[in-house]
Amino acid sequence: MPVAKTSTRASIFTAPFTCSGAMYATLPCAAPGFPLTGGAAIGLVKSTSFVTPSNNIGCIYTPAGGSTVYVPPDGGPELSCDRVQPSYRRFVLGAAGKAKMITNVGDAGCCGSENPLPYGSTWHLEPFTCSSATKGLTCTRDDGHGFFISKAKTKVY
Repeated sequence: MPVAKTSTRASIFTAPFTCSGAMYATLPCAAPGFPLTGGAAIGLVKSTSFVTPSNNIGCIYTPAGGSTVYVPPDGGPELSCDRVQPSYRRFVLGAAGKAKMITNVGDAGCCGSENPLPYGSTWHLEPFTCSSATKGLTCTRDDGHGFFISKAKTKVY
């Protein structure tokens, strides 16, 4: 795995936000994707999303207090990731407790191609961190709870 510089751009992002990986070795964290828009200039963190390079997994981060279209049941923050193949599943990591896997997803709509998280890269927005690899996506909360998603295997903890 290539060694890459990690860039933190507190001047652009209103929450601790880090990008790392080969793609970010020479670029600031603002590319490709992940910029917080709208309220970022006035200190409001908005929802943000990313997909894995395979477009089989897509994730949405919702900040504490929610967004204009969704408020997590526990008030947030919340990380929700959908896996398309081989069977549609949703993995939700809230502000506290073990991650949950939902097998009967009523609003399946994953995945777009915007904001890819390249293999070997890490996405971080407090309190969540996700690492993208060819073997799958691992996401954890600062206390160690999280999930692993791939086509072959899933795990919540």
